[in-house]
Amino acid sequence: MVAAPLGLSALAPAALRRMRGRAALAGLSALLVVSIVVAVTIGPAQISAGEVWTVIAHKLGLVADSPVSRLREGIVWELRLPRVLAAAAVGAGLAICGAVMQALTRNPLADPYLLGVSSGAAVGAVSMLLLGATLLLPVGAFLGALAAMALTLGLARAMGAITASRAILAGLAVSALASALTSLLIFWTATGDSYREILSWLMGSLAGTRWTDAALGWAALALIGGPLLTSGRVLDGFVFGDTAARALGIAVDRTRWLMLGGTALLTGVLVAISGAIGFVGLILPHAVRLVCGGRNRDVLPLAALAGAVFMIWADTAARTLFDPRELPVGIVTAMLGAPAFFWVLMRNRRAT
Repeated sequence: MVAAPLGLSALAPAALRRMRGRAALAGLSALLVVSIVVAVTIGPAQISAGEVWTVIAHKLGLVADSPVSRLREGIVWELRLPRVLAAAAVGAGLAICGAVMQALTRNPLADPYLLGVSSGAAVGAVSMLLLGATLLLPVGAFLGALAAMALTLGLARAMGAITASRAILAGLAVSALASALTSLLIFWTATGDSYREILSWLMGSLAGTRWTDAALGWAALALIGGPLLTSGRVLDGFVFGDTAARALGIAVDRTRWLMLGGTALLTGVLVAISGAIGFVGLILPHAVRLVCGGRNRDVLPLAALAGAVFMIWADTAARTLFDPRELPVGIVTAMLGAPAFFWVLMRNRRAT
């Protein structure tokens, strides 16, 4: 008998998945760094990647003098870099929230947008904007997101056990209700140019992003997204249902509500920064699963990186494709996400 040649074909499927996952992690990490630098160079003022690195090194105190002019340095440091970093934080956070929601509800169509969380956060955020309490905008967005999440799960539970179809139906109802409340608030209260400002924010926009916004996004990603990223093994316990999860020693109800509360909080902060952006949390986890399989311990970090890269380029397209006019980034993500959403529906039509 001739021994089979050693190679990739001789490896176990689990080993192949691990190799693909590690390669994807390294590749996406490198792509994220490249995307940040290249995205900063794109715009009406042509700036080279070398200038971007020089400005960053100068601002971090790594070099004493910078040959880059103050005007170009200001474009990089004050305008483009914080916006790109904020986009990365928003994309990563939304992708994490989508992956966690899909695992907890065992619903392949779950994400902050479809389960009403983003719409609820928008109600809270718009309320703060109309009251003039801009500093409380993240608090309002979080409270709105948490209320929407509780209402969605409450409605789904009222219909019986929380299933994929019940969760999505309840989420759509809550999303419609929250959107109606937002429209009512705007119609009843907004005056003058505030209509345009609020409408742009509702469609998702990172225009005017500053370092405080980027810092808030990354702080939320570290403090809330970090624990969610490490929850892959726990989420894998939910794959076969609550009974199997309890058999593995998981406190199902407590874990579910803690993690859903974390996703609501993270979504609220991200919505406060960028407005309501849909489809990112839906399509990126599915795209990652095509590469690394369904284990959440692999999906979560890869989805975060993929979401960051996706949002950077979606926002770059939004601000440059129709220059000098700027599209709300939510339009770009919807144009890309709607066909992907249809594909997910078709792929899971038997399960739903």
